[in-house]
Amino acid sequence: MSDPNFLILYVRSPIESVAFYSGLLGKQPAEASPTFAMFPLDSGVMLGLWAAHTVQPTATAAGGTEVAFAVDDNDAVRTLHAAWSARGIPIAQPLTEMDFGYTFVALDPDGHRLRVFAPSTP
Repeated sequence: MSDPNFLILYVRSPIESVAFYSGLLGKQPAEASPTFAMFPLDSGVMLGLWAAHTVQPTATAAGGTEVAFAVDDNDAVRTLHAAWSARGIPIAQPLTEMDFGYTFVALDPDGHRLRVFAPSTP
């Protein structure tokens, strides 16, 4: 079996989410329609934004998830925190040292959690 290579977020408005993620990722989607958009990420993973009202079978909330962005060091975490805060992106968890590293959590327009972290060094 191959590793997962596609992440899909169910969103209210793909158009609004494309604007948000284009600014966040610094790139435009490779594919976009009124109900779906797809961003190829540098890691090789594809990020899909799918209009929740068109998902079949109907999606139900099964628990919380996060999209995580690992960065090189604590300075990179602070830099992204400042940049995202300046853009008005809601911050759900302020800059915090946790057992796995230095981190913060922001929210996209649909409330999906976006965690930025610099892994702790052993």
